Amino acid sequence: GIPFDGETGPNNAITDVNGTLVGHTTLITGEGSLVVSQGPVRTGITAVLPRGHHNDPVFAGWYSLNGCGEMTGTAWVEESGFLQGPVMITNTHSVGIVHDAVIGWIRHQPTFDPHDPRTFWSLPVVAETYDGGLNDINGFHVTRDHALDAMRGAQSGPVEEGAVGGGTGMVCNGFKGGIGTASRRFEAGNRQYVLGVLVQCNYNWDGDDLRLGG
Repeated sequence: GIPFDGETGPNNAITDVNGTLVGHTTLITGEGSLVVSQGPVRTGITAVLPRGHHNDPVFAGWYSLNGCGEMTGTAWVEESGFLQGPVMITNTHSVGIVHDAVIGWIRHQPTFDPHDPRTFWSLPVVAETYDGGLNDINGFHVTRDHALDAMRGAQSGPVEEGAVGGGTGMVCNGFKGGIGTASRRFEAGNRQYVLGVLVQCNYNWDGDDLRLGG
């Protein structure tokens, strides 16, 4: 019932942009007080594949509004203006292992050629938000296989939202945070376009600044 403007795509999701796929790996185990390396585990990985499984770069840019979130691969995005491969989102202490997994995944794609300068190297984009308030973040429960599962399972159509994938352990504006997505159709220069977004929200623990529809 919130009066957002505009007309959505059929899924009201980033996957309404043709060719874009999204996959999640969600890790939820254990209850009770924190025991490092045992749990509770509330974390995961979200994969966004702008061109699906095709080796076809998209124009890209990045901008830091505020905060200290780490995102790998931004130097090459800024230098080249391109994004090649998936965008991965996970927890703060799992950026490294997800980064390694993406390089391994790309190496096994049909388009990989160790002699082609366009494909024989990779600087993946992996972003993080902190889930240590709900997750045993120092237990290192995210593995390479979890990252591979998120990429292999990426699909079009409706996108699961909320406490899933990289958003599993998030808190936002005093509520449970997580993954959100939306889309809008619009016209520019007599052409029809679709704008899609995906957010992993994790900020403002008390909710004092939350505004919806004014």
